[in-house]
Amino acid sequence: MNEWFRVTCKETTDGPKPYISSINLQLLKISFSDNSESTVVVNNSITYFSCLDKNGETNGVSVNLTDTYFSFSHSFNRFVSIGCGSLATFLRSPKDNYPARGCQQPYCDDSVTSNATCSIDIPTDLRSFAVNMKEINPSHSSRRSCGSAFVVDQRYLEIINSDQNDTSNWTLTHVPTTLRWATLKRGICNCSSNNLSSINNKYCWKNLGQSYLCVCTNEDDNNFSTDICQDQPYTCTYYRYCYMLCLDAPGNKCSSSSSCPDGYQYSGVMNGGLLLQQQLSRNEGNIEKLRLFGSKELEKATDHYNKNRVLGQGGQGTVYKGMLADGTIVAVKKSKLMEEKIIDKTKLEQFINEVMILSQINHRNVVKLLGCCLETKVPLLVYEFIPNGTLYHFINQPNEEFPLIWKMRLRIAIEIANALSYLHSAASIPIYHRDIKSSNILLDDKYRAKVSDFGISRSVALEQTHVTTRVQGTFGYLDPEYFRSSKFTEKSDVYSFGVVLVELITGQKPISSSESKEVVRSLANFFLLSMKENSLLNVVDPMVMNSNAKEEVVAVAKLAKRCLNFKGKKRPTMKQVALELEWIRSSEEANAIQQSADEDSNTDEMTEALGVASFSTSCSVVKDSVTLFIDT
Repeated sequence: MNEWFRVTCKETTDGPKPYISSINLQLLKISFSDNSESTVVVNNSITYFSCLDKNGETNGVSVNLTDTYFSFSHSFNRFVSIGCGSLATFLRSPKDNYPARGCQQPYCDDSVTSNATCSIDIPTDLRSFAVNMKEINPSHSSRRSCGSAFVVDQRYLEIINSDQNDTSNWTLTHVPTTLRWATLKRGICNCSSNNLSSINNKYCWKNLGQSYLCVCTNEDDNNFSTDICQDQPYTCTYYRYCYMLCLDAPGNKCSSSSSCPDGYQYSGVMNGGLLLQQQLSRNEGNIEKLRLFGSKELEKATDHYNKNRVLGQGGQGTVYKGMLADGTIVAVKKSKLMEEKIIDKTKLEQFINEVMILSQINHRNVVKLLGCCLETKVPLLVYEFIPNGTLYHFINQPNEEFPLIWKMRLRIAIEIANALSYLHSAASIPIYHRDIKSSNILLDDKYRAKVSDFGISRSVALEQTHVTTRVQGTFGYLDPEYFRSSKFTEKSDVYSFGVVLVELITGQKPISSSESKEVVRSLANFFLLSMKENSLLNVVDPMVMNSNAKEEVVAVAKLAKRCLNFKGKKRPTMKQVALELEWIRSSEEANAIQQSADEDSNTDEMTEALGVASFSTSCSVVKDSVTLFIDT
């Protein structure tokens, strides 16, 4: 056992009390995880000036922790002085010529209460101090009283102030002060053998050398969001949550991220990163395919996550534009969980789920995950940079210099359909996206579609027909059958895609409200009603109508209607949808070829025949491969 931490029972005038033998201070409380520190709360003496304490002494004795395993916690303690008219300062040592910190007490007058205080933060790694108090505002007021100064845990200040009501009776001789005895280290370790346990069996621990301790508990503690010095294999059973502590011994560099005890290796992985790493190692996804970025590297790339670099914000986090050292432009996704003190495990799993899904996907119309950073409590995700924003933005804020003509809309629809068809039937494991919407479709430098945001996606077994989950998604795109049953199928993605098709046709938002905002309109229902009333052309985007592609627009609209069928079984599969859209585009191209041929009377007849024959052959192949349902 390390003698610095021996606790003995000591007889006092108030009965037996526990004392830390090495520093002779009464122990009030011990904690393994207090704001990333391991701490003890002790009774620390108060220094008095110009008055007598209850023992008849004028001064208390400051604690000297030099060359011990303890230091005053910068996170919890403050230097406090009670009284008026004086400047209270403290030095790191009585031999110092200049004070380390100080605060000025209020002026002394009849309006100043006897427990008036001033306070200031203490410096880091403070192990000793000497108090000095100098009168700087002389006063003959009756409010003049003796003063005191001390280092105290600020969480106890209210209690202390309430005890200082009478200036003539100084009964308070000690205050609770928090000492740090270890720093929570980047370390999951294993104390399942050769360990000691607490009386209530909440903790077990074992020594990992002269300067390190492994502590395990049977309760999850969110304060332990640290990086990892790993001991493999990790085999704790009853004590499931194990953490490494670096003892604040003289000369032990607990602040060094690379400082690990013998037999342990710094992995640079924090809790969220560990969860991700463990899942990737058990799954088809391979972390070796992903580049691992350093947290400092991404901070520099995003100019410390400058607000001017924000590309977009969503339910899960914020995406920043970044430039790596080699000049590569990337998009860095930072979870909202980074700002939370206690991490919601469900949200963390959603964020990690995106990596799990994208690590299994390789498709030109799915946004590419380049890598991640595991050195933060929630992994940072790094994607290829997609420069032209979202399809939602492109539809609703048209670019006059680059209008979204019908030909481009149809191509984008085909690219999205191909990506979903791949996810449903061609990926190594079928994947349901579960949040298809125009704002999750990105457009690259050539305005090609890239499906993104796989946070709530699910991979399913080949024989599995649905997943039963809490209803998630975006209002306006949600499959009504899924909403009623909580069973998400591949046809639920088809419904959402149908809404995107309608957006491309009409140029309207999936949800809109009247001027009074009392009536909310669903674009899907509005579209289906217009189809039922045979008034489709009245709701088609004017820019589409100007494309002279009426037949193709009607064909896509009829396909969208089938995608939006209330009964999932009557909707086509995404593979069927993709093939039908290709067939519609081929028909459009054929008509364009034919029209060009008719206008050019000098075109060689043989060349024209070959062109038509070539189209007819390719068209028949597509028709033979799938049953087409162009009409209702």
